[in-house]
Amino acid sequence: MKLISLVIPCYNEESGLGLLYKTVLEALRPLEGKAQLEFRFVDDGSHDGTLDAIKSLQANDERVHYCSFSRNFGKEAAMLAGMESAKGDYVAVMDADLQDPPERLPEMFDALESGEYDCVATCRSQRDKKTFCLNIFARMFYWLMTKMTDVELKEGARDFRMMNRAYLQSVLSLKETNRFSKGIFVWVGHRVKWLSFDFEERQSGKTKWSFWKLLRYAMEGITSFSTVPLTASFGLGVVTCLFAAVMCVKTIIKTLFFHEPVPGYTTIFVCLTFFSGLQFIMLGVMGLYISKIYKEVKRRPPYVIQEEK
Repeated sequence: MKLISLVIPCYNEESGLGLLYKTVLEALRPLEGKAQLEFRFVDDGSHDGTLDAIKSLQANDERVHYCSFSRNFGKEAAMLAGMESAKGDYVAVMDADLQDPPERLPEMFDALESGEYDCVATCRSQRDKKTFCLNIFARMFYWLMTKMTDVELKEGARDFRMMNRAYLQSVLSLKETNRFSKGIFVWVGHRVKWLSFDFEERQSGKTKWSFWKLLRYAMEGITSFSTVPLTASFGLGVVTCLFAAVMCVKTIIKTLFFHEPVPGYTTIFVCLTFFSGLQFIMLGVMGLYISKIYKEVKRRPPYVIQEEK
């Protein structure tokens, strides 16, 4: 029988782990006799009783394994740790909040067993209507990723997926410190099947994503797979210089040939302020890329494990 490793990153998910465990086991009943299961929980430095809840599950089920970080390193690091420790023939990644429907796991398994696909990925067919502004920004992000990078992210794509060993090894072969898994999953290629599902409310706990965290995550994704912002900064600088040259020639002509006075303080103040702001934006864009280089060359590990079993 094939072994399925289910990687579940956890951060302050104490209240929902029991329900998650039961729901997954119930969802995988159709695979009895065809596949075995192991849980790979990753405690991402939780401040509640998440680790104790995982240990409680592990004490009653030898299929439950876990590792606990020394502090919060983020979901990307947690997914990486889970995938690196997974022993299964097939490895699935899903969130602990049950917004990823476990009942789709048997369908994923059957698709991989057919041999036609190396990975089965998921996307939401609709978004949470309560977060209208976030939905708009999300659509803008997916549009920008498609236009500015060489990876085409499917709108509403989730980290919830199941992959075979070949696909997993391709993902793990990318050793970058600044990881953006949604882009990495697409960049490695292979044969991918997409499944869609409707939005589900969290069964317990609170979301860990604020607007600013999502914005930072989006910037991480764009700068990880595109140099267009740098090219755009250069192009904007060229256009600005041309504009300044044209205005300079115009002012000289008006002064020498038409004896018109040069505009005063307000015009100069506005121009200086605008172009100073433009320079800071360009420096900021370059700073983002330099900071990524700085993080990469230090070669720090993406996570530190404090305890595992």
